[in-house]
Amino acid sequence: MNLSELLNSLSVIQVAGNFSDSDVTSIEYDSRKVSRNSLFVAIKGFTVDGHKFIPDVLNRGAIGVVLENESGLPDELFGHRGAAKILVNNSRVALAELSHYFFGSPSDKINLIGITGTNGKTTVSYFVKNIFETAGRKTGLTGTIANYIGDKKIDSKLTTPESSDLNELLKEMYDEGCEDVVMEVSSHSLALKRVYGLKYNYALFTNLTAEHLDFHHDFENYLNAKKILFDTLSAESIAIVNADDPYSERIISDCSAKIFKYGSSSDAGFKILDIRYDMNGTSFTINYNDNVYPVETTLIGEFNAYNACAAFAVSKLNGLPDEKIVEGIKTTPQVPGRFEVISGGIKKVIIDYSHTPDSLKQALKAIRALNKNNSKVITVFGCGGNRDKLKRQEMGRIATEMSDEVIITSDNPRDENPFEIIEEIKKGISKKNYKAIENREEAIKASIEESDDNTIILIAGKGHEDYQEVKGVRTHFSDKEVAEKYLRI
Repeated sequence: MNLSELLNSLSVIQVAGNFSDSDVTSIEYDSRKVSRNSLFVAIKGFTVDGHKFIPDVLNRGAIGVVLENESGLPDELFGHRGAAKILVNNSRVALAELSHYFFGSPSDKINLIGITGTNGKTTVSYFVKNIFETAGRKTGLTGTIANYIGDKKIDSKLTTPESSDLNELLKEMYDEGCEDVVMEVSSHSLALKRVYGLKYNYALFTNLTAEHLDFHHDFENYLNAKKILFDTLSAESIAIVNADDPYSERIISDCSAKIFKYGSSSDAGFKILDIRYDMNGTSFTINYNDNVYPVETTLIGEFNAYNACAAFAVSKLNGLPDEKIVEGIKTTPQVPGRFEVISGGIKKVIIDYSHTPDSLKQALKAIRALNKNNSKVITVFGCGGNRDKLKRQEMGRIATEMSDEVIITSDNPRDENPFEIIEEIKKGISKKNYKAIENREEAIKASIEESDDNTIILIAGKGHEDYQEVKGVRTHFSDKEVAEKYLRI
């Protein structure tokens, strides 16, 4: 695709330098990936500003540079290097628009289902994918744990990839025969324009509690970021929201799409009834249009009834057969690190990705409901470094008030001192039922080896993650593997 054709998809303030109408070989935002005739888009990242690398990409043979900050680089520099200088208002929007056009507008060709909310995105996406494939439709998935093209797994680094990576992935999914794609849509991706310009046929909202306030600064900004997905839906699209969440009405307040609700509230079109769960799974019924659908899943907890009902609604509104929807929910496998139960003799360990106050509360609430024998509950958890500090005291309070014993430990301290993070967690605690063991493996070991028989142990925070990050260095670490080691599985 030649440069002039590509720039027709873009709102440009000015083009200077040396404009060549050669074919663009790739669109890059990482200067290290630029090669001859690449188009480089300089975006401002969290820690690094891509504008700093413009001289380097010119030396690498970029055909042009899209930038929003002229950076003191004269037009003559671009002309001397035989490259175009393309000035825009917003580089992130430009990257999304260019990528959408460069990769053939893939979201226009597929049935794109976006899922957003604080908790449940991953589980709902797994339910939806399995239901659609049970109905014989090859389905793509982009999300926190991994990306999938049908059965092919592709490692995931971000819940929602950068716009150029995302459009390339959607094109690959379309080329490989995916009719449908289910996508976790993070608040970061909405605020940072990663999903800008994508055409969503369905958008689903799970719930909203405080998270990522280190990035969004306050809850209002966080809510408004989630709301973007629904504000941009067309009248032909469908929005599905949790009727029981207090923020649903605000999320859809400016939405043009047709709206459906799920939950236990009286105004829920897809109404959840009779939720029951034990260590083997969850059962409930869904009432829709005066029809009652008995539903079972091997996933545990009231929250998974809501996740399954959300997936049921998406699938039903897509016209899938009832029996395939129910079968797809029942056969959805355990989602890695999402209330994942590991049994070792008469002790049970639950690995869960609960890393926010509400998700930790919901996990412990589910454990309490399951704990028919009044067994001791031990929670092992920590809080990540370089992230929302406001949640640390609240998580300490919830863990100690809802557990018999708590071990506070390290969880991806990143650039922070892990002992200082632990001290911040302790500030929210008034009870004396906790101890601190900074080394995460030692903390897990102690919870298992020093506990009584029949104890239920919640290891919270990391879930599916298989690393610890300290001072910019990642080393392999899996809560599940460590738990199995000391359970002697």
